Amino acid sequence: MPIPQQQWILAQTEQPPEWFVQAVKQYAPASWGNFAAQLLWQRGIQDEATLAAFVSPQAYQSASPFEFGQEMDLAVRRLQKAWENKERVAIWGDFDADGITSTAVLWDGLGQFFTQNEQLIYYIPNRLTESHGLNCKGIENIAKQSFPLIVTCDTGSTNIEEITYAKQLGIDIIVTDHHTLPAERPSVTAIINPRYLPNTHPLFNLSGVAVAYKLVEALYQTLPSVPQTSSLEDLLDLVAVGLIADLVQLSGDCRYLAQLGIQRLQEDFKKTPEMRRRPGVGRLLELCQKNGDRPTDISFGLGPRINAVSRIQGDTSFCVELLTSRDQKRVSELAEMTELANARRKSLQKDVTQQVEQKLARMDLSTTSVIVLEDPQWAVGVLGLVAGQVAQETGRPTILLSTEGLEIGDKELSNENSQSPIPNPQSLARGSARSINSIDLYQLVKEQAHLLHRFGGHPYAAGLSLPVENIPLFTEAINQQLRRSLAGTNLIPTLQADIAVTVADLGKELFLELKLLEPCGMGNPVPKLLIQNCWFENAWHRNQQDSRGKKVQYIKAEFDIRDDSTKNPFPGVWWGHYKDELPLGRCDCIVELDYNTFKKRYEIRIVAVRSLQESAFSQRGARILDWRNTSPSPPPPPSSPLLIEKCPTSWDDLRAWLKRSLYEGQPLALAWSKPKHKPPEQIWLTLVGLAKYLSRTHYPVTRIQLLDKVGVGDHALLLGLRGLKYLGFRITRQDRALIFTQHSNIESTLAETAIAQFLVAVREEQFQQQYFVDVPLSTIEAIANSS
Repeated sequence: MPIPQQQWILAQTEQPPEWFVQAVKQYAPASWGNFAAQLLWQRGIQDEATLAAFVSPQAYQSASPFEFGQEMDLAVRRLQKAWENKERVAIWGDFDADGITSTAVLWDGLGQFFTQNEQLIYYIPNRLTESHGLNCKGIENIAKQSFPLIVTCDTGSTNIEEITYAKQLGIDIIVTDHHTLPAERPSVTAIINPRYLPNTHPLFNLSGVAVAYKLVEALYQTLPSVPQTSSLEDLLDLVAVGLIADLVQLSGDCRYLAQLGIQRLQEDFKKTPEMRRRPGVGRLLELCQKNGDRPTDISFGLGPRINAVSRIQGDTSFCVELLTSRDQKRVSELAEMTELANARRKSLQKDVTQQVEQKLARMDLSTTSVIVLEDPQWAVGVLGLVAGQVAQETGRPTILLSTEGLEIGDKELSNENSQSPIPNPQSLARGSARSINSIDLYQLVKEQAHLLHRFGGHPYAAGLSLPVENIPLFTEAINQQLRRSLAGTNLIPTLQADIAVTVADLGKELFLELKLLEPCGMGNPVPKLLIQNCWFENAWHRNQQDSRGKKVQYIKAEFDIRDDSTKNPFPGVWWGHYKDELPLGRCDCIVELDYNTFKKRYEIRIVAVRSLQESAFSQRGARILDWRNTSPSPPPPPSSPLLIEKCPTSWDDLRAWLKRSLYEGQPLALAWSKPKHKPPEQIWLTLVGLAKYLSRTHYPVTRIQLLDKVGVGDHALLLGLRGLKYLGFRITRQDRALIFTQHSNIESTLAETAIAQFLVAVREEQFQQQYFVDVPLSTIEAIANSS
């Protein structure tokens, strides 16, 4: 079923009084001031004192770290004792941008009191082999190194069992975190978590990095006589990166700290590389063509790159070094590694997005409240990003799960470091959840805790793992639960524009007005501008390139936008889209206004677009040419077609080609011939022969190469690899390739079963291919139109 049409809403606008417009104009004297005044008035900024504190950090009075009360007192007392007794302290961080910057803040901040690498170390779990939070194996390793104190950051509030285990080993724990609280206070030395405060408190929305900063601030105030080589303010740039990259509301002290941090970020970037306090951050900004003066330099630049490391590599320990080291050569190398990880993340994200869209096409969204999808091929690291996109497009909470490697059943292809109490940890699916429309996803997931292995997160974002066999039950239960709470209300994807503008309004003056609202985030989103009755010219698209000039499978369309308000066009971009997806005639669009520091120009970034009549996608049908079983050189059409030369095995395969033909504006030619099928038993012998050859030579092989050589589909290949495992082959991952080795551990009964399943799967694929050799063109066209 197609994704439901997004409902656009223009926010109610009330013209603010003239005195307020004039007050706003004082902060942007070169601009008209009316647009910014409308937006600020809309968002509850309606008196001069509140306006001053919102726009200028110098007019804001920040809260003391000791407003956390007794918990902060306990934490500072324990750290003071550790300093006096020369104890060793371990920082336990997390692997997202908030967790990494939190670790860096404690590393630099506590490093003023404890000698780094001797008295002070840090540990960040591996995203691909461990979960968020504390785990017993890591605690045990810290205990063996004689560290009597752990300070967590951005994690730990709900790790009751792990905290108990640490206590048994004689380790004290100070938790600094901002995630959901447990029912009872954990048995820790101190827990500093803003969720214990009233929700109106200016510290309530702090992210993990800001909580860590407050702990360091309290320690600086308590031990002012301790010599410190750097000031507390030197940590603020890291605080800004973590705050803006995380899903927290930028109000109160959050906004204040982010404002100050962006100022520090920009000041440091203006220096020559050898003079910067954080040369690694500076190099990363250079690689993403930013200069650190905008919150979007973090949300679209630094944040995604830091997050990409754990999504692609798992181990993020070097990111702390990247953010804190003064070694210019070393951090340049680390910045390049981070940039390449981000390039790979973009490609993976695009692949998973396309596969999710295929699965969505088969779902009836009218009867679905929570989207839950699984796949063995999905990379766990990018599922949160894709789930967020799907939630926005469908208006439904979305949970994406990976059972990557589970079909093979080989320990090396799954999580060998799992702390799971489940006897067979390979049976766990892992994934991410994202919410929309003020639906508390964390609470929804929590209600199904009996079906889960682990979970944690925010109302809008959560991570979880569960036994694979529980996925159907979980899907049904969470949908029933949300349907009950909605009481018959339909879920409709909505997009709100804040103000309507014309193309003539776009440019420097409007940009400077809107900049008064920065930093933007939850509770104060980036202003979305509605432009009506406009059209596009000079559109083109290209693949992005990584830092080495290599193409990345991630598209960006560029264009000029026009309307009747001016003769001058205005430039813009549409990330992740082809130029052919832009409507051909007049249309409406919702955009954000930005400044491109690389091209030194103001430009718009499309959020959504639709033609005045109806969506461009539904108006454009794919032209399908039937060249099946014809001569090798059929007559050429007026424009070059996309050729499908390999016979598909499912409608999903064909739909993917149909969608591509629409995007690229080319006819689609069905150019496969009747396949010459080998007997399934012969295909099995070919696979065994390949495995023996690869185990002898130790050559790496990709999944795509195996599929091509054996001539089967994904599902059959996975079953075949399982059979090889039981015949004594070990299959391990090396980057995105597989390495085969052979040993003598053969499980005959299991091998026979797996081989039989492989043969059945091959016969089914061959049957489907035979179907697509003969299926009428009219049936294919009907499927194309319904898609």
